[in-house]
Amino acid sequence: MRVVAFAHVGADGAPGRRLGVERADGIVDLTDALGGDLGSVLAGPDPEAYIAATLDGAREQEALPPDEFRRLAPLAHPGKIVCVGLNYHDHCREQGVEPPAYPMLFAKFANAVNDPGATILRPRATEKLDLECELAVVIGRRASHVSAERALEYVFGYTIVNDVTARDLQREDRQWLRAKGWDGFAPMGPVVVTRDEVPDPSQLSLRSWVNGETWQDSTTADMIWNVPTLLAFVTASITLEPGDILSTGTPAGVGHFHDPPRYLVGGDVLGCEIPGIGTLESQVVDEQPRSTDHASAAGIAVAVSVT
Repeated sequence: MRVVAFAHVGADGAPGRRLGVERADGIVDLTDALGGDLGSVLAGPDPEAYIAATLDGAREQEALPPDEFRRLAPLAHPGKIVCVGLNYHDHCREQGVEPPAYPMLFAKFANAVNDPGATILRPRATEKLDLECELAVVIGRRASHVSAERALEYVFGYTIVNDVTARDLQREDRQWLRAKGWDGFAPMGPVVVTRDEVPDPSQLSLRSWVNGETWQDSTTADMIWNVPTLLAFVTASITLEPGDILSTGTPAGVGHFHDPPRYLVGGDVLGCEIPGIGTLESQVVDEQPRSTDHASAAGIAVAVSVT
């Protein structure tokens, strides 16, 4: 199944956040049965079977055509977005670094979630905005101390996350929270494809592009740690709940490591593609006025003392 969060376009549609399943002719609206929050559905018993049964009961329902809906991020308020740094061999090679000895984890928060097709604001605080196309795992069952052998049993499905990053802030802060946690820096979607339709998440192609030009082109087979291994590692210390997101890292080709480096600017149209899931598109808009004074742009007075 291809689960979609969406909003109606036009005055005639029902208001608010909606939930449905995508099929060839459009979206079947299942909101009356499921509600509009995928996270709530995932918190219930056997969500895959529940959604499938609801869809089966609506098999004669007319689908909404594409011009009558706008896609939303599948999960508007995930409890956790756990991300992985340096998880592709080719991404390590382009930086000239050795692969880490174990997965490097960091977090984004729900404020970073952004809808498919929405704008990414390039804050005044950065002149080096970059993209990162990533396979994201949507957790379907409470997962604590799971084994790699059984880890996929805890997966509801897969989507795409663009781990937008301000490279200058990443370098200057010497940690990644501000550089990656800005509002809207986690576009997500366009659908969640359920686990049964992705039998091997280690055999997926990934591609990102900017204004039609390919930046990244790789495969999840190049991951240092695959999805089951990552889930086992994360849940050894962090309990994952239904609706949480594990974003699994990005391959080579990000703008920062082009020669010369390339960064996103206002007006750029970009996409992250994983065949079988779809394309997550965004457009960059510059916050004005521009400033390279990061502290003042963020409205913060910074005092540094050296001892």
